[in-house]
Amino acid sequence: MTTRGKVILLPPNRVWRSYTGGRTLDQMAGATAPADGHFPEDWIASTTRAVNSGREEITEGPSRVNVGGKSHDWAALLAGDPEYFLGAAHAARHGPEPHLLVKFLDPSIRLHLQVHPSADFARQRLQAPSGKTEAYHILSIRDEVRDPAIYLGFHEPPSRDRLRALIEQQDISSLLAAMNRVPVKPGDTFVVPGGLPHALGEGIFLVEIQEPSDLVVRFEFERGGHLLPESARFMNRGLDFCLDVFDLSPWPPGRVRMEAGCPPRRRRALGADSWQDDLIGPERTPCFRVRQSVVRSPLSKTEPSFYVGIITAGRGTLQAGGESHRLGVGDKFFVPAGLGAIDLLPEPECTVLECYPPGAV
Repeated sequence: MTTRGKVILLPPNRVWRSYTGGRTLDQMAGATAPADGHFPEDWIASTTRAVNSGREEITEGPSRVNVGGKSHDWAALLAGDPEYFLGAAHAARHGPEPHLLVKFLDPSIRLHLQVHPSADFARQRLQAPSGKTEAYHILSIRDEVRDPAIYLGFHEPPSRDRLRALIEQQDISSLLAAMNRVPVKPGDTFVVPGGLPHALGEGIFLVEIQEPSDLVVRFEFERGGHLLPESARFMNRGLDFCLDVFDLSPWPPGRVRMEAGCPPRRRRALGADSWQDDLIGPERTPCFRVRQSVVRSPLSKTEPSFYVGIITAGRGTLQAGGESHRLGVGDKFFVPAGLGAIDLLPEPECTVLECYPPGAV
């Protein structure tokens, strides 16, 4: 069966993490007894392997996808026809890799204080092809969370020696006091450059768009009753090495608003009453692009790049290659670079979050 000419559907791909969550993901999947546990993430169209200490023998992260009613290994599918799925220019630069990782994150608790290497640091110091600049698009907040927030950057950065001491002593209250606590609401979008210390607050359901790596320095060792082993804290390289990962420049609230906050900007009209906004463009990061289309009447839509699409509001029918797929909130799909136009029929309105690779125009 050919896989050309069709939209790729993306079923759930839950991944184990040391923090807890996942109740919202259970609800979206129709579970009879949704509950939080250690599978709070869904990795979407992923060719990236998760790094989980103590679970090294378990392959987690890479996706299986559905095409024409059949399940396929995603990495193998891409390797078999990279120019069609990813585009000739992208494949020439990155091979059969999307160079993009998209996730649902559904934490029930605040995540560990953490920081990720930048792309330059990863290449120069870790011999890794990607760092982990990431972005958050907030979808919903749990009812029980009254003051949702994320933590971004040090507004009063400690010295390197002071930071080492705070981490060694696990003085979390002092670390949090030095960081910006940023209130969030559904629809907000933030970019988190590599090197910026951060943490997600509890009960925030979001889409994470990131470079395709699982590199992380967790400088808070215990959350939710789970104590991280040494190997899960400092990338197996020790604290002194990992202190070089941190951006210790001041990030006062004004800088956070200007450089991390990403308000929508109108990109183009999609007919008389539909439109597409830029959420994250090249001026924010070279690592990926994020757009959002609000569809209020039937339209035919073509993009110059592949992308991962997620229905974030409403319902609609997606048509391509002689197939029709009725999609609702939380449904995900991949549009290959070589597919051409897709038709979207909203019922009566739907919103699509679109996640693009680096270099997309």
